[in-house]
Amino acid sequence: MNTNQTIGIDLGGTRIKGVVIDNEGKVLHHIYTPTNDGEGEVWKAAIENTVNELKQLAGQQMIAVGISAPGLPDKENKAIAFMPGRLEGLENFIWQDFLHTPAYVLNDAIAAMVAEARTGAAANSINAVLVTLGTGVGGALLINKTPYQGSFSKAGHIGHMVIDSTGDADVTGMPGSLEESIGNCSIEKRSNGKFTSTHDLLEACRSGDEFAKTIWLTSVKKLAIGLASVSNIISPDTIIIGGGIAEANGDLFEPLNRWFDEFEWQPGGIRPRIVKAIHGDLAGAIGAACFAMNRNTK
Repeated sequence: MNTNQTIGIDLGGTRIKGVVIDNEGKVLHHIYTPTNDGEGEVWKAAIENTVNELKQLAGQQMIAVGISAPGLPDKENKAIAFMPGRLEGLENFIWQDFLHTPAYVLNDAIAAMVAEARTGAAANSINAVLVTLGTGVGGALLINKTPYQGSFSKAGHIGHMVIDSTGDADVTGMPGSLEESIGNCSIEKRSNGKFTSTHDLLEACRSGDEFAKTIWLTSVKKLAIGLASVSNIISPDTIIIGGGIAEANGDLFEPLNRWFDEFEWQPGGIRPRIVKAIHGDLAGAIGAACFAMNRNTK
C-alpha cells in the first residue's frame, strides 16, 4: 500500500499551523508555532523550523509541502503574488527554493475549502460557499465539486463585497466591506475602542452588556446580508462558516440563520444549509497538504 505523506502549513496572522496527512487526508501529526507577524520576516524561519520538525515525523514518506497563506497565488502556485498590508516578504517568495522540497502555495480560504470538500462539511456538496471569519474575512467557492478560483486566482473573496457603500475602505479599497463589518481587524473601530478582540466583545455580550450586543448583532446582520447576496448569485447547497469567530457557535449561528431567512430569496422555501466548518483551525493546513499531494502526483 502507498503510504506517502504530505505536509501542510497554514500561515496565519498569529499562528502557523502544520500537519502531516496520509493519502486519505487523515491528519497524522500537527503542531503550532507563533507567527510573530510585524517583526520583519522572522515568520519564514518559523515555517522552516515547522516543516523540518514535520519532516522528521513523516520520515522518508514525505513527498511535498503545501502552503496556505493570505493573498493571491501566481499561476504556477509557487508563490503568493499579491498580499497587501501584512506578512512582510511574502509576495513573490518562492517556497520550494527556500524549503528545498516540492512546495505549492494557495490562498488560505481556498485551502480551507479543499479540506472541507475532501473530508469535511462539504464532502457531500455539489456547490458550496465557505466564509472564514477571523482577523479578516476570507471566502471560497465550490462549483460542481471543484474549488473555483476564477481568472487571476481572485474568486471567492467574499470579505471584499460591499455591505455599506458609505463605510470606510478596506485593505483592497472597497467601501463598507463585509470584512470591515465583522472581521477582527476592525473590532476596535466598530466598538469605539472599547473592545480589542471579538472574543472580548462576545464575553461582554454574554454578561449582558447592551452596547456589546448591539455591536455584535449589527455585525451578524451584515454577515447575513452578505451571505444572502452570495447565495442569490451562486445558489449553493451549503454555506460553511469557519475561522475563529465561528467558535461563537449559537451566539453566531442562531441570529445568522434568522436574518438569512429574512433576506435570502427562497423560492419554494428551499434554502442552503448553514454549517460550521468541521476542520476548525487546521482546515487551511489540511487543504494545503491535500492540494500539494494532488499537484505532486499529477
